[in-house]
Formats: sequence, structure tokens, C-alpha cells
Amino acid sequence: MKTAPDFNRLARVYRWLEIATFGSSLWRCRATYLDEVHSSRNALIIGDGDGRFAARLLDQNDVVLVDALDASCSMLHALIRNVGAHSGRVRTHHADARHWEPLNAPYDLVVTHFFLDCLTTEEVAALARRLRSYMTPSSRWLVSEFTVPDTWFGWVVARPLVTALYAAFCMLTGLRLFRLPDHRNALPQAGFTLKHWTVR
Repeated sequence: MKTAPDFNRLARVYRWLEIATFGSSLWRCRATYLDEVHSSRNALIIGDGDGRFAARLLDQNDVVLVDALDASCSMLHALIRNVGAHSGRVRTHHADARHWEPLNAPYDLVVTHFFLDCLTTEEVAALARRLRSYMTPSSRWLVSEFTVPDTWFGWVVARPLVTALYAAFCMLTGLRLFRLPDHRNALPQAGFTLKHWTVR
């Protein structure tokens, strides 16, 4: 059984590393569909890092309850700090998403922002099948992920950048992956339908 990468040492600098590398583009990607999930009541957020998305969701939605799942206890502590006064509506779970069994399903919202790239395509497919059993037909899954377009930009800029990111996370966290999973095919095979797709 492959162990989860260790993001604990990155918890305090995660935000600044992201800004230094990508500016505000990753945050804009996370926030793209925030206004469309304002009616959510029971959300599962997996691998939210320092919790900036969870904090914004809780700010905009007065009733949503959040299960925050992460394999890094330091990231979960950072998340609780960032949600501040809303922490009473957050249930944290220190666990590997590939094997975790929820107690608060069904969820009407699942969120994975820049998390699936820590998994293989096979692991994404297995996770998607499990998550589907914890959701209803009207539930939504927000996914933000890196992609390498099949263009000159993909070959010259995106592919070397993704390779460098994987190398960095290998050294810093022990992540043993070096290519993006094919989540856009894995999720439909588990019964999910793509409703909106935005490239940032």
C-alpha cells in the first residue's frame, strides 16, 4: 500500500510558494464556480491545503457543514486557522482519501482543488467510484487540476513546468509520481458528467 506524501513541512509556506510560482491564477481557478454552490449544505473538501477555499465557502454560505479531509495534520491545523470563526462548522479528518470512509454522507458538494494530481489515473478512478456512492444524483464535484495542452505552449511551457513541480514535490514530500493522471476520462467512467470546463 503506497503511503501518502507528507505535506506537513509545507503547511506554513504553502500559500507563499503558490503565489511565488503561479501568482493568483490557482486561486482564481479554485474560485471560478464558488457562486454556483451557495446552496450546498453538506460538503466534503479533500486536500484543501491551508484551507483558503474552505474559508471562502464558509464565508459565503451560512449553513454549509464541511468535512475537511487531508493526509497532513499540519495542513488541517492551517485550515482551521484560516476558517477562523467558522471552525464550528468544520469537521477535520486526518486520513488518506484513498481509504477513508465517511460518517456524514451523503454530500451535495465534493471539492478537490489540485489534489488529484497526487494520484495515479487508476487511483483517481477508484476514488471517483467510492465518492459516487457518498453523493446523490444532484451533487456537484468541483475539480481544479493542471493540464498540458497538446499545443506548442503545452510542449514548451506547461510540460516542463509540470515536470519541475513533480520533481520538487518528490524532494519535499516524498510524492512518487511524475505525470498527471487522466482525470478527465477517469471521472466519466465512474458515472460523473462534465457540466462546465474552464481553462485558466
